[in-house]
Amino acid sequence: MTKKRALISVSDKNGIGEFAKELAGLGFEIISTGGTKKMLQELGIPVLGVSDVTGFPEILEGRVKTLNPFIHGGLLAKHDDEGHQKQLEEHSIEPIQLVCVNLYPFQQTIEKPDVTVADAIENIDIGGPTMLRASAKNHQYVTVVVDPVDYATVLDELKADGETTLETRRKLAAKVFRHTAAYDALIAEYMTSLAGEENPEKLTVTYELKQTLRYGENPHQQAAFYRKPLGSAFSIAYAEQLHGKELSYNNINDADAALQIVKEFAEPAAVAVKHMNPCGVGTGNTIFEAFEKAFAADPVSIFGGIIALNREVDAVTAGKLHEIFLEIIIAPSFTNEAVEILTAKKNLRLLTIPFDQEQKPEAKMVTIEGGLLVQDRDSYTLEDAEITIPTKRQPTPEEWEALKLGWKVVKHVKSNAIVVSDKDMTLGIGAGQMNRVGSAEIALKQAGAKAEGAALASDAFFPMNDTVEAAAKAGITAIIQPGGSIKDADSIKKADEYGIAMVFTGVRHFKH
Repeated sequence: MTKKRALISVSDKNGIGEFAKELAGLGFEIISTGGTKKMLQELGIPVLGVSDVTGFPEILEGRVKTLNPFIHGGLLAKHDDEGHQKQLEEHSIEPIQLVCVNLYPFQQTIEKPDVTVADAIENIDIGGPTMLRASAKNHQYVTVVVDPVDYATVLDELKADGETTLETRRKLAAKVFRHTAAYDALIAEYMTSLAGEENPEKLTVTYELKQTLRYGENPHQQAAFYRKPLGSAFSIAYAEQLHGKELSYNNINDADAALQIVKEFAEPAAVAVKHMNPCGVGTGNTIFEAFEKAFAADPVSIFGGIIALNREVDAVTAGKLHEIFLEIIIAPSFTNEAVEILTAKKNLRLLTIPFDQEQKPEAKMVTIEGGLLVQDRDSYTLEDAEITIPTKRQPTPEEWEALKLGWKVVKHVKSNAIVVSDKDMTLGIGAGQMNRVGSAEIALKQAGAKAEGAALASDAFFPMNDTVEAAAKAGITAIIQPGGSIKDADSIKKADEYGIAMVFTGVRHFKH
């Protein structure tokens, strides 16, 4: 059997002992470094140290050990090139046919709450990516393995044919370049943040496959769900699914929309979402009360919707939820009794999310054809706003509570957006119309007689006084909007004419 060489140096030692033992049994001479070498020796597997190959000791606390022609010449030589083979012979370099390397745990290091910059920098791997890239470049001749999941495939092919197929080597090489690109993207993100760069000349991001989806927004579209490494635990991407069938593309979008809205509330709150827009939002002294109000806000649209609640779901709330056809219920937790009630519906998805986790600030990214738009998330609240009241009448305490609820919800409604509410729940929602009065008419019609004495929130200013006119005729007594239109005076005059209290926030909440 012709002697072949395999270089093994891994941080993730899962399965590496058995893999190396099998390689040795197939006639491979194993080269290794540091902790991997020690582990293989303890398993009784013959191992050559890298220093034995290079004739040069590891230096600089191990920072330099594999960066050597005796290693990289063996990795990069073309096996069927006479010139390359002659140079290997002249310099006594032996080719390396297989490389198994994974990298210093940079991600695991920087996710530690007490990590220092020095620790992070020390866990930036140099030799590992260099060996991986060299081997992947030369995959015509070299098998390179970065993921333990591929050990079995490699061993099966070696046992069957004495070598791996070019198709397998190419797939493994592609995985290597994805792996090193993702590794470097995390480092770039960390260093960019450390340097305080807000809009770097190149944006490098990486995401990990969470699941392949049955289809996308429509059945003819392919789709997959990726999540951000070190992403916020307070998110749909990191939710735990307790029950139900797999999430769909639309489920994930709607669930995220529901979660973002319910995050606005400290008191018990329930949010119902359909097609990325809230159809009902309620608050109460208990989560049961909150859900009852969210349901009452629009008992028609909630059918087949997504529900997010910011308190544990108990048995009484679960019983109410069980009466309705829902796609997903999101909550911090469910009591055992609630789980028993809700899991009677086999397809109903139950998701838990740690509401006690601090929200990590993450940029919002939207793809367009040929590009990417990046912006901060809209975390602006009334506490941040410079409130002015241009009308003769000030809001009453109860109107203030209704205005606050409407303002929390309206920024999550597709523009043009209008929300009619009282202090505990939404009464009517108008979303996505091409003119603002059109959205107002939808919201006011849905509210009906409940609009009498209620509040109206608008995501952007009124270009004309027609929205105030419509609100007044429906019985609205308080309005909150950004202000800033060249025709603000007309809207203020109209509000004063009807005795409406109007609040200007100075900030809009467009959502496209």
